[in-house]
Amino acid sequence: MTNYNNHAGNKKVAILIENGVEDIEFAMPCNGLKQAGMEVVVLGSRMNERYKGKRGKLAVQPDATTTETTVDNFDAVVIPGGLAPDKMRRNPNTVRFVQEAMQQGKWVAAICHGPQLLIEGDLLKGRKATGFNAIRKDISNAGANYLDEPLVVDGNLITSREPGDLPIFTTALLSRLGYGGKDAALPDEKDTGAEWWKLADAWGGSTKGEITRGLNTALSGERYSMEALEQYAEKESDTQVRSRFQEMIGNKKRHIQMLENYLNRLGERPSVIANIANQYAKVKSAFTGSDDIYQLRCALGDVQTGIGDISNLSAMYTDPVATAIFKEIHHDLLKYEQQLAEVYREGIGTQIQPPKPTTGAAV
Repeated sequence: MTNYNNHAGNKKVAILIENGVEDIEFAMPCNGLKQAGMEVVVLGSRMNERYKGKRGKLAVQPDATTTETTVDNFDAVVIPGGLAPDKMRRNPNTVRFVQEAMQQGKWVAAICHGPQLLIEGDLLKGRKATGFNAIRKDISNAGANYLDEPLVVDGNLITSREPGDLPIFTTALLSRLGYGGKDAALPDEKDTGAEWWKLADAWGGSTKGEITRGLNTALSGERYSMEALEQYAEKESDTQVRSRFQEMIGNKKRHIQMLENYLNRLGERPSVIANIANQYAKVKSAFTGSDDIYQLRCALGDVQTGIGDISNLSAMYTDPVATAIFKEIHHDLLKYEQQLAEVYREGIGTQIQPPKPTTGAAV
């Protein structure tokens, strides 16, 4: 980012910090604002502390504290996520600072767990907002209309859900602070075809190489699990279970196509490991039994492993497109986990007989 709009040069933004902050959710907005020529002031709870990020990649000395600072001279406040907001909301001065920012009509931008601080300040009632999926009920219970979208803007409140939303989140904040025009060339916030990863990379987020590795990791998992399901289906005698496996195989093929298409869009190809992942499944299945319940249990175990792996990938990259693919895979895996678990419980139930009462026992 080398060209800046003059309207943004005199803007002053506060970014809140606490230990356990999600490193990239602090760094990317901070870098984006600074590159746009804006003044960034880091506010903590304690002056004589060097705050450390959740991932260990960040160590920041605050410029001031919320205790000594008033919001009057700021144009916006940024609340990054991670473990930090839960600590921020324990400081009444930090809560007061954000309350005053909202009351004065300053831009307040919160991402991931950042809305926890807004909840503490009773600032979400009647608002549209989003946040990390794990606190969606907290947001709703605080009186907000929770929307599962990359960006929600309601009045002077800007909210996003996770690291994958960061380039859109930062763009939304920059544009509302006056950074824009033909020289800036920021994408439209709703442009799903924009190369958001390039902006994220420029602001210190995921590189193209990192995103490619993440896509190939997911592709390896999907190819492995598809081959495993094909092997399970071949050995399975229960028609209902076999039909479920076939449905899942079709779903895996769709996931694989999505991942390959995005790799191609990035000008990349599947890795060697991704290309041979199915061979590992063939080798593994050759040593498994053919009992119907055993096949079902293996499939359930594979799905549960996939849920953990894809959940980690969903929170790792600052690319909206890759994150959306990972989240769709995660959603489908959760659905099939429940379906397989129900079939499994039914199958086990037909095999286990209740214990017979002993002589003289009450019945």
